Amino acid sequence: MNNYFKAFKKYTYKYLFSDKTFYKKLWTLALPIIIQNFMSSFLNIIDTVMIGQVGEIQIAAVGVANQYFLLYFLVIIGIHSGSSVLISQYWGKGDKEHIRKVQSVSLIVSFLASIIFAIAAFVFPEKIIAIFNKEALVISEGGKYLRIVCLSYVFTAIGLGYAMASRSIGNAFMPMVVSGIAIVCNTVLNYILIFGKLGAPAMGVEGAAIATVIARLVEVVVIIFYIYGQNGILAVRLKDLSGITREFLLKMFRIVLPVVLNEGFWALGSVVRSIAYGRIGSHAMAAVQICNTVQNLFNVAVFGMAAAASVMIGHKIGEGEEKQGQEYAWRFTILSWITGLILGLILAITAKFTLSFFNVSAEVYKSALWMQYMTAIIMIFRVFAIVLAIGVLRGGGDARFAFISESITMWFIGVPLAFIGAFALHLPIHLVVALSTIEELIKVYIFMKRLISKKWINNLVHDVGANVA
Repeated sequence: MNNYFKAFKKYTYKYLFSDKTFYKKLWTLALPIIIQNFMSSFLNIIDTVMIGQVGEIQIAAVGVANQYFLLYFLVIIGIHSGSSVLISQYWGKGDKEHIRKVQSVSLIVSFLASIIFAIAAFVFPEKIIAIFNKEALVISEGGKYLRIVCLSYVFTAIGLGYAMASRSIGNAFMPMVVSGIAIVCNTVLNYILIFGKLGAPAMGVEGAAIATVIARLVEVVVIIFYIYGQNGILAVRLKDLSGITREFLLKMFRIVLPVVLNEGFWALGSVVRSIAYGRIGSHAMAAVQICNTVQNLFNVAVFGMAAAASVMIGHKIGEGEEKQGQEYAWRFTILSWITGLILGLILAITAKFTLSFFNVSAEVYKSALWMQYMTAIIMIFRVFAIVLAIGVLRGGGDARFAFISESITMWFIGVPLAFIGAFALHLPIHLVVALSTIEELIKVYIFMKRLISKKWINNLVHDVGANVA
C-alpha cells in the first residue's frame, strides 16, 4: 500500500505541481477566455430573464430560434477552430506566412457560410421555427426574432475569426476586451428595446434581436480597428492569398473539415434533440432554454480550459516537442476531472438560487430544477469529454478521431434515447434529458483509450507547409 501511495504522490507531483511555466501559460490563455465566456453566458442569462418578464411563450420562441443560430454558430466555430489548429502549430513552428494564408481562407469560407445561413433565416423564418415547435404563438414570435437577428450572422463570423486566430497565437486578452464592449452594448440595448425605455417603443423579442445585431456590429468594427491598427500578423490582405495552391487548399480542407463536421453534427444533434423536447410542449422548451442558459455559465471554465489545451498542445507539437505535448495532455486530463467535480457540486448547491431569478410557472421551475441536478451528476464526465475532444485531440492534430467518436455517440446513443424517452416512454422533460446524457459515459471510455494510445499526436504543419510556396 505504501508503494502505491508513493507512486500516486510521484505522478501527482509530476502532472500537477512540477511545471510552473505550464500554469503561467494556462492562465494567460484560459483566464481571458473564461472571463469572456462568462460575460457572454451572463448576458444570455440577462437576455432570458428580460424576455421571461414578457412571457413563457417569448422564452420558448427565442430558445427555438437560437437552436438555428446554434447550428450556424457551430459550423462557423468549426471552420475557425479547424483553422486555429493549424495556426497554433504554425505559431509553434514560427511560420508567420502560412498563418496569414490559413487566416485568409478561414475568413472567406466563414463569410460565405454566414451568407447562406442568413438568407435562409431571412426568407423562411417561420418555416424554420415550425421545425422545432408547432404552437402558433411560438412560431410567430420566433419568426420575428429570427428574421432580424440573422442580420448579425456575417458580423459574428468575421469577429469570431479574428478572435479565435488571436487566441491561437497566444493573445486572448484582446478578444476578451472587445467582447466585453459588445456585451455591455447588448445589455443596455436589450433593456431599452425590449421594455421600451428612454423613449423607445417596447418591442419584446424584436427589440432583443435588434440589440444583438447592433452589438455584433460594434464588436466586429472594434476588433477590425484593433487588428489593422496594430498591423500585426493577423492583418490579412488580398495579397496573402497569392501562392496558395490547390494542393494546400485540399490539405487544409482535410484538416479543417473534421472539425467543421464535428461542430456541425453536434449542433444538428442538439437541434434534433430540441425537436423531441419541443414536441413535449412549450413548458418543456422553456425549461430546457433556462437550464441551457444557466449551464452555459458553468461551462465557461471548461471551454476556457479546452481552448488553452488546444493552443498549448498545438504550440508544442509545432515546435517538435511531442513528449512535452503529451505531458500537457495528461495534465489537462487530470485538471478536467477535478474541474468537473467542483463545477458539479456548485451547480447542484446553487440550483434553486439561480432558478429563482426566472419568472416561470411551477411546472417549468420543477422540470428545470431536476435537470440542473441531473446535469450536476454528469458534469464530471462532460468536462473530461469536452477538454479531450476540443482541447487535447484537436491540439494534437487528431480532430478526425474526435469527430467520428462524438458523431457515433451522439447519433447512435444520445439522439435516439431522447426520442425514445419523449415519444415511446412519454417521460417528463427532465428524464428525457437525463436519458440522452448516457452518451457522455461512453465517450469517457473512448477518449481515455485514445489518450493512452498516443495515436492522437500528429504534426500537421510540417506536412502542409512543405507543400506551399
